[in-house]
Amino acid sequence: MTPSRPYIIRAIYDWIVDNDCTPHLLVDAAMTDVEVPESYVVDGQIVLNISPTAVVSLQLGNDAISFNGRFGGRPFDIFVPIAAVMGIYARENGQGMVFDAEPEPEPPDSPTPEPDRTRPALRVVK
Repeated sequence: MTPSRPYIIRAIYDWIVDNDCTPHLLVDAAMTDVEVPESYVVDGQIVLNISPTAVVSLQLGNDAISFNGRFGGRPFDIFVPIAAVMGIYARENGQGMVFDAEPEPEPPDSPTPEPDRTRPALRVVK
């Protein structure tokens, strides 16, 4: 079964925007593959404004969230794996959702256990 977190993030994003509020993401900036401006990271976390007026090319995918935003007037490409999203909420009232910590996915080149290659011992029972 596919993880529910990306679907929940999209649903809450739509709900926040539909209610004329500003969606913000709370991100664990220390996780692998997170690409955010380091100078805006505080205590290993960063809050990102992902409102339609603040970002360009927002992609709320099943594996990651990406967009182009401006930080201090300079453009920056943002990439956040879904596992790094700690929460999504409306800036105006704090309503949204905080997620439980999710372990980082293992690298694809990690060894996987070999399947048992022995043949099953079946016999006919009468």
